[in-house]
Amino acid sequence: MPIRRQEQAEHLASTLPPLLAEADRVAHTIIQGMHGRRKTGVGEAFWQFRHYQPGDMSNRIDWRKSARSDTLLIRENEWEAANTVWIWCDRSASMDFQSSLSPTSKSDRSILLSLALAVLLVRGGERIGILGSRIAPATGQGIVQRLAGFLTREEETDDPAQFSLPPNAEMPRFSSAIFLSDFLEPIELLVERLSALAVPEVNGHLVQILDPAEETLPYYGRTEFSGLEDDSRYTVGKAESLRSEYIGKMSDHQARIAEFARRLGWTYTLHHTDQTAQSAMLKLYGLLGDNAAMRGVIGSGAAHLSHVAGGN
Repeated sequence: MPIRRQEQAEHLASTLPPLLAEADRVAHTIIQGMHGRRKTGVGEAFWQFRHYQPGDMSNRIDWRKSARSDTLLIRENEWEAANTVWIWCDRSASMDFQSSLSPTSKSDRSILLSLALAVLLVRGGERIGILGSRIAPATGQGIVQRLAGFLTREEETDDPAQFSLPPNAEMPRFSSAIFLSDFLEPIELLVERLSALAVPEVNGHLVQILDPAEETLPYYGRTEFSGLEDDSRYTVGKAESLRSEYIGKMSDHQARIAEFARRLGWTYTLHHTDQTAQSAMLKLYGLLGDNAAMRGVIGSGAAHLSHVAGGN
């Protein structure tokens, strides 16, 4: 196991530059749709002049500009509210799963989405916080680089749940949190940990990332399932005999996660690794834009096979 994890870490490190470039490209496709959505508000960036209206405060009049015209002009700045968006990405071994139905692993896709999201938010002037790290929330390209380094860093642990569940952490009011995972831990553990993070006025978004094979179990005949987080093996004579019950349990697990998110006032999104990263980013961007705490981003214009093949 340590050797395999080291090889995977070295592979990720070697692909870091192109990964960042791909994240930037994915984010750029989303940013293209952000123009024309600015609005006035409290901020430092100038937006436009408009005519004075009854009720406007006199200290908002731009006297120099008004002296050159026949009317009083109000200087409007662009609305901005620096929001901290916390990102947590599941780094457990089960995320390394990749079937023949998908061009990428869950791990690679979750890291790509995390980085693309960070690029998008930084361009919107937001601060990025990295749950599970000691890195202070920050904005600018530097935080994207630090996020990339953190997500691709090799770490050993005797407790797989350290990586498969979000860490216990305190998030300030009016922040947002994005959780990217296959969420194939027992539902009781997920509910307990996420409930501890669901403080008032923190917007949460659960993004479940699955390989298509983890929902359909497309295997036939004698099949051996091996664990990614331990050395367990499970052999079945006819894999197709498990399909109906397995799909039912997976569907029930997803429904319970979605219902739990709804009760918290959070969102739940399911993304399959055979879909494009852009499709997930568009969905997530739309959800973020619906949150009052994220208006600054818009305004600035800017399972693995649970208990069978996953070893969870």
